[in-house]
Amino acid sequence: MAHDAIPSAPKAQKANAACAVIGYYRFTDIFFEWHQALPNQADVSPLKALIAYSTLVHPEHPLRKQGVNGIELHLGTFENGEMRLLFSSAQVEYMRYWLHAVGLTAQPIPLPASEYLIQANELLTCSPNVYSDATALKRAIKVRPRSRSRSRSHPRRRRRRRRGRARPRDDLRGTLPRKCAPDDADGARAALALQGIDKNNKRLRGTGTLLTARRFAFERTRTLWATRLGTWLALDFEAWDMDHTLLTEFGWSVARWEDGALVREDGHLVVKEHRTYTQHYVPNHREFYNFGQSEVVTKHAFKQRIQELIAKHREAGPLFLVFHDHSQDVKYLKSDMVKAVERLEYLLPDSPQTGELYVVDTADLFCALEGDASNSRRSLERVCRHLQIPTKFLHNAGNDARYTLDALISMATGDPVDQQREQRWPKRTEDAAPTVEFRDWEEDDEYSDMEGVMGPPTAPGSKANGGGAESDDEF
Repeated sequence: MAHDAIPSAPKAQKANAACAVIGYYRFTDIFFEWHQALPNQADVSPLKALIAYSTLVHPEHPLRKQGVNGIELHLGTFENGEMRLLFSSAQVEYMRYWLHAVGLTAQPIPLPASEYLIQANELLTCSPNVYSDATALKRAIKVRPRSRSRSRSHPRRRRRRRRGRARPRDDLRGTLPRKCAPDDADGARAALALQGIDKNNKRLRGTGTLLTARRFAFERTRTLWATRLGTWLALDFEAWDMDHTLLTEFGWSVARWEDGALVREDGHLVVKEHRTYTQHYVPNHREFYNFGQSEVVTKHAFKQRIQELIAKHREAGPLFLVFHDHSQDVKYLKSDMVKAVERLEYLLPDSPQTGELYVVDTADLFCALEGDASNSRRSLERVCRHLQIPTKFLHNAGNDARYTLDALISMATGDPVDQQREQRWPKRTEDAAPTVEFRDWEEDDEYSDMEGVMGPPTAPGSKANGGGAESDDEF
């Protein structure tokens, strides 16, 4: 079956949404093993052609969703933080139906063995990911000989083999040879592809549970943002730095959806009674709000406005409160000065509920993105710089709230965490660790200013500096 001549299934039955998702299969299990378990050799070629890389990304592939520019697969995160590329069970079920419906197989081919099925509750997160290019799809997987990969791939599978449990009669399983078959061109090319997901999984081993939790939050945030569910409300307080019980400002930035379109709203409140207090250790930027007109209100109105803001948006659906390093802002929300919330949820669920308040912290999300397993967090200014979000007059509560939401959207609308890291900072991680190695000019304010005029600095002795030898650093 040529990938540029894909036959059509009967229109009345073409929607694969009719198949319920009951679990997931690893992409590599479907690609390399399913066809070897088929009892009828005449069914092997049609299946291999249907799941070839170039066929999967073809606009007429039967798994292509309307309005989606590519094949939508899934990235699942396991409890140890490792990620795997997955087919849903609905996609696998529909492919076997489709091959039979268009006459390419005499009967629906058998499903993969049940031991290959990954239940949804075995995954911490599972988010969709779209591939429109065959090369990008190849790079997303790791190809390994069957005898090595299966030995440590899934504990439930190993337990079943030790117990000698019989497989269902419809489940058939083959064994992948140590090398791809000579006529398996797609398999041979895949063996030479970049090993994206598995490479990062190896780096994660031994990094501890904090980074795993941050990666979980990152992928769950991406998944929830993609559903266009609820309201995302970034908040920031400013207090007098000589007495943190005196609140001077409050800023907010809202993202929500109306008829599928993203709507943004921003605001900035200044406490009238505390307007004359000046900061000693941070800039005095109270009067430099970038996104509208600041409102000067009394302490009583300040408290009431914040309470009304949160109450309004939590009635419309799940409310995601977005902070950059949430600890102090949450204390203010719960304090007598504001009293806007009582209970918050810090773990993002699969199905957020209307009226619930969920905490999302961009400081933790960025730690996941750069692969940082330490207890330290980067400042909002540093995060925005690395995400290439221009900032002006930070330490104004309204500006900080807006830039915090901009940072969230930048990360939540990007690719999965490991792919996004490599896209933003190519080849900046060591083989043994997932942490990005930033260069001095990316971390220092003065370097950053110089770069805009002169370009990034070059190493002594490089050609750019008039030296004879090339620099080992690539800026």
